[in-house]
Amino acid sequence: MDVGVPDAELVARAAHGAPAAFGELVTRHGPAVHAYLARRTGRRDADDLLGDVWLRAWESRAGYDRRWPDARPWLYGIARNTLRAHWRRSSRPTAALPVAVTDPWADADSRLDAASQRGALLGALEALSDDDREVLLLVTWEHLTPAEVALVLGVPQGTVRSRLHRARRLVREAFESPADTLARTWSKEA
Repeated sequence: MDVGVPDAELVARAAHGAPAAFGELVTRHGPAVHAYLARRTGRRDADDLLGDVWLRAWESRAGYDRRWPDARPWLYGIARNTLRAHWRRSSRPTAALPVAVTDPWADADSRLDAASQRGALLGALEALSDDDREVLLLVTWEHLTPAEVALVLGVPQGTVRSRLHRARRLVREAFESPADTLARTWSKEA
């Protein structure tokens, strides 16, 4: 397959009887979709769920909105729905964070002291509402734009931007020292 072919064209080709085009989508986005699932439910469950995601994508390929050249938001939406169905079947709350959230970028550990901040980060993430956390993780882990996140979640872009702003503020506040908080309060009063 030609690497320059947009995802939307590949989905259209697959919908019109070219399964190799769908195979190219799997090649392009399979690792990212698997990582999305693994960060939310662990590697073993992600391995099992990945096939369900691709099956659902194949079955819904004819309904793909070709105005979006990048298929990642569509695929993440399918993966999110697959996760929710999995969690319902296993009686696990959809808001649960995996026990061991792993940093997908190993080189980040060399730039910051991730081990010392892990507890604070998990605490801050757990304190967020389910909706705010999902928006923040889609933007930071999956590198989606707010417009793409809106597609994944099926909500307006303004809602995504509001949730993202709130989530970033709450996480930032979780890492502030009392002196930072006091200085910020004083600057607002001045």
